[in-house]
Amino acid sequence: MVKASASDVSELLVALPMYDLPQLQKHNDVLWTAVAQRLIEAGLSNVPARLHRSDSPLLDLWRAPGLLLAQTCGYPLMKVLQENVQLVATPKYLAEGCQGAYHRSAIVVRRDDEAKALMDLRGRRCAVNEMSSNSGMNLLRGKIAPLSNGVSFFSSVLTTGSHLTSLRAVADNIADVAAIDCVTLAHLKRYFPDLVSAVRVIEWTDESPGLPFITAEGTDESTIAAIRTALFSTLLDENLTETRQNLLLDGFEILPLQAYQKIDAIEQQSIAFNYSQLK
Repeated sequence: MVKASASDVSELLVALPMYDLPQLQKHNDVLWTAVAQRLIEAGLSNVPARLHRSDSPLLDLWRAPGLLLAQTCGYPLMKVLQENVQLVATPKYLAEGCQGAYHRSAIVVRRDDEAKALMDLRGRRCAVNEMSSNSGMNLLRGKIAPLSNGVSFFSSVLTTGSHLTSLRAVADNIADVAAIDCVTLAHLKRYFPDLVSAVRVIEWTDESPGLPFITAEGTDESTIAAIRTALFSTLLDENLTETRQNLLLDGFEILPLQAYQKIDAIEQQSIAFNYSQLK
């Protein structure tokens, strides 16, 4: 079946919501402007001039028929998005915990916490950004599952809405432990150094593929090829050096969907330990 061209959709959407702190928005804007110009030069029409930013649920964005490009999390990709999207590329970041297109989460506690290992956190309070998050929930669950004996490990699990809020919850003694995406943590070290200095990493999670760039299921192959060419071209543009540095962007890799099965494997391992829910 021939897929519809991106130009056949009346309103195209582009968003980079996953690493879009207020301090990073101008850098994401510059990156997209450069990519958009390359797409226009490649002959694509109806290319959005600006990134889409909204308080609407991210699932609505990721499932939009007119999605030209967005970054998503690997967990919803594997759980609910596979039939709606196609993978475009996975960014590589210069952050501790990253290895190529793969990343980990830092499991953090307060700096003065006496815990020396994850086992010492039994009965403590956990903070998680979202229960649908790979970095905040799934990777942490994978580390706790073998320690859980199939029962609740934490005394409570607080859903905070963001990694930044989870970090604050730990620092402010509202929670005792959280798993923070390593790229987010690297950004927070620059913009919230006092907050980050109030916690310490007690352990790192296993690695999994990083947060991928996706496009709508109906995007045709020539448009995907043009997007990939535009993304890789930005890596060679000396005028974008500062932008890449501020975004910690070190390249892109085209991973097959099968690579993201690592996320499912981590979940299945937790289920095998009778620990299907972070608790």
